[in-house]
Amino acid sequence: MTDGTRAQLLDRWRSDLSGWGIPREILERAPAPPWLAERSVFVRRAAAMKAKPRGSSHRRASEALPAGGAVLDVGAGAGAASLPLLERAGSLVAVDQDEEMLRDLVAQAGADAAKVTTVVGGWPAVAPQIPSVDIAVCNHVLYNVPDLAPFIGALDAHTRRRVVIEITARHPVARLNPLWKRFHGIERPTRPTWEDAVPAVEAAHGSPVRVEREQLPPQPVFQQWEEVAASTTRRLCLPPERSGEVASALIELTGAVPTDPTTWFGPGRDVVTIWWDR
Repeated sequence: MTDGTRAQLLDRWRSDLSGWGIPREILERAPAPPWLAERSVFVRRAAAMKAKPRGSSHRRASEALPAGGAVLDVGAGAGAASLPLLERAGSLVAVDQDEEMLRDLVAQAGADAAKVTTVVGGWPAVAPQIPSVDIAVCNHVLYNVPDLAPFIGALDAHTRRRVVIEITARHPVARLNPLWKRFHGIERPTRPTWEDAVPAVEAAHGSPVRVEREQLPPQPVFQQWEEVAASTTRRLCLPPERSGEVASALIELTGAVPTDPTTWFGPGRDVVTIWWDR
């Protein structure tokens, strides 16, 4: 891959991600920040993964981790990627910008909490604070990283054995595109997807990577249908009193059955694991 091609791929990734910005006139009318994540959702997902690890990302990370090895989790959240590795690992460095989420991770680590070091901040800004590790995991972060070269470069620089990244096949909020058209009359982007991410990561990494795509079974992380409707209403920058309309639109769009949590987000999560050995 030539330097020119690398630059083109990285520029395209950055440009495609910029299209996901919400128009200012809609954002200014939003009653609550649309990107505010429900911590309880991350905590439940991490707890489910700790209880029953699954998926290629976990397998690829686990097989490369030596007994007593060191793990780095970038964009750790509540620990869905790294908590399942703690029994085998000797140490875990968890990096996230949300300090409260990191406290949730430590709490869920239970008896292994002493193995965990948390670092509050963004990657790669905090990279100078991080020691070298055996493996690095980074789940569902890449669509928030417009500048891939320093991000991937810092992962490489800190990892001795393997880097494992998981993303959804499409942008995580792309499923809401028809609702943006319905409620705001605007078209939302369709790119980038995993097919753009792979060459962009290769451009940032400097060599080919391995890729595995799979559909994981549904993993309900909301406890009530009303939570789904409220979360979607906020993401659409709509006031809470319109959650009934949004709920109806979700049922029409996805075929969700309010009494059956396994139907709320379709047949499952279409995810892609991108990984390479150092």
